Amino acid sequence: MKLNKNDILNALKTITVPGEGENMVDSEAIKNIIVFGDEVIVEITIKNPSLQAKKRTEVDIMKVIHDKVYAKAKVKVNVRVEAPAPPTNEIKGKAIPGIKNIVAIASGKGGVGKSTVTANLAATLAKMGFNVGVLDADVYGPSIPIMFDVVDDRPLAVTIDGKSKMKPVENYGVKVLSIGFFTQPNQAVIWRGPMAAKALNQMIFDADWGALDFLLIDLPPGTGDIHLSIMQALPITGAVVVSTPQNIALADAKKGVAMFQQDSINVPVLGIIENMAYFTPEELPNNKYYIFGKEGAKNLSEDLKVPYLGEIPLVQSIREAGDVGRPAALQTATPLAEAFNALTKGIVREVVKRNKSLPPTEAIKITTMAGCGPASKS
Repeated sequence: MKLNKNDILNALKTITVPGEGENMVDSEAIKNIIVFGDEVIVEITIKNPSLQAKKRTEVDIMKVIHDKVYAKAKVKVNVRVEAPAPPTNEIKGKAIPGIKNIVAIASGKGGVGKSTVTANLAATLAKMGFNVGVLDADVYGPSIPIMFDVVDDRPLAVTIDGKSKMKPVENYGVKVLSIGFFTQPNQAVIWRGPMAAKALNQMIFDADWGALDFLLIDLPPGTGDIHLSIMQALPITGAVVVSTPQNIALADAKKGVAMFQQDSINVPVLGIIENMAYFTPEELPNNKYYIFGKEGAKNLSEDLKVPYLGEIPLVQSIREAGDVGRPAALQTATPLAEAFNALTKGIVREVVKRNKSLPPTEAIKITTMAGCGPASKS
């Protein structure tokens, strides 16, 4: 008798894989059927790794072919087990209602002006008409309250839907929360990672941020526990890395970019900003002195294939503005204000581009093996 492949398929549709509901054909468990005269080879993949399931599958296939197709058929069954992936600890960030874009401002090392950049970007976004908030996540060295002239302010308690929430402090149209509001100026914050993470979670989820187009997060320098906690807690839209042009800062900035680009983190890097790019003395306005090197961050962005957002010069007025709590970007018609305006437009542009090409505000997933320690305006 000449065996017919369709007859065999119809017969296999009457049985199921042990432990699985759909028949073997419709469930796509049957991978191949080979017929040579009265010989039949059936290749099947099952999910149950037990020897009992494998043996029963073989017996069921041989029996149904003998009963429904040809009693004297020589049947061989090749069973392959598609074992499930090993269990993982998957941690998802959860979105904050009303916040459209969350941008992390990071640096590989301290002292490159990350907080200064954060404050001025926030002030510029507010000037452009966006609703903006800043979360000062630099737990061990909070400086955002100084830069917004709100050192002596304290968040008020408000009741939202029957729950007590913190109302962020506001100045220059920017809502601000910082651990600095809850410690004394001369008090050192000596916390282990879990304590710092808990404090940050309270400022994130126990706060009444309201409707925000952008929440900027001023991360601490480096690539450590606080960074992981933030990315576990929130669906970060993208990250901006700040660096000076010098080689030692660039080496750390490269690590910062690499952290966000890890498969387990996968936060889009919106771009690199070069701070302290050059120095121009007031008495020599046409001269540029590249104290820390020239175009180092620009070259790094080209090497890493991430956008270069622009540069900020080393200017005394930026430091003075930060010290008195009025971001330099709030000035009008100055080269500094224009520089921050260009940087901010670049970030908004990259956020719009990112939100067009990736799912909007999707929570990132940080996956660790078990056992191991939309833009709204433009």
